[in-house]
Amino acid sequence: METADVESFIKCELDGQSITIRPINIQDMTLESDFIDHLSPETKHYRFFGAIHNVSEKTLKTFCDVDGKRTMAFIATELVNAKEIEIGVCRYVVTSKPDVYELALTIADKWQHKGLGKLLMNQLISYAKSHGIKWLYSVELADNALMHNLCKELGMQAKIDPDDVHQIIYSLAF
Repeated sequence: METADVESFIKCELDGQSITIRPINIQDMTLESDFIDHLSPETKHYRFFGAIHNVSEKTLKTFCDVDGKRTMAFIATELVNAKEIEIGVCRYVVTSKPDVYELALTIADKWQHKGLGKLLMNQLISYAKSHGIKWLYSVELADNALMHNLCKELGMQAKIDPDDVHQIIYSLAF
């Protein structure tokens, strides 16, 4: 990964707790694995569009080994008993079309409805803009009300996926 900008690291208070938002890195594979393992079945369903139990090491490496250009991800963490715990992640990856990047967001269940998703998305969007990205999109299940509300709040456009009426495509052009 290219050297992250100093402004890519944010320390803030949310819901009375100190959190850090920072770029993910390859050393975070265990952190990411623990995060996914502790998601509820519903949250896993919305993130992965189905039931999963474990994520392979290859997938974890893909999630954590970002280059800052074609792929980028920010994680939110909190300290619990002096141990860093991942509480959310927002990422994008380039698609086969130039300047088109797919994004994904996942928030730990106990941190949902607290504004963490918006903080992460704003960080990722700001990073994308500053690195010349022109278009971000996300494919979500149509019944994912949390993502619908967040994407609307962020000014993203929504349309039904022409290939699957059970999915919505949210997009944001810069």
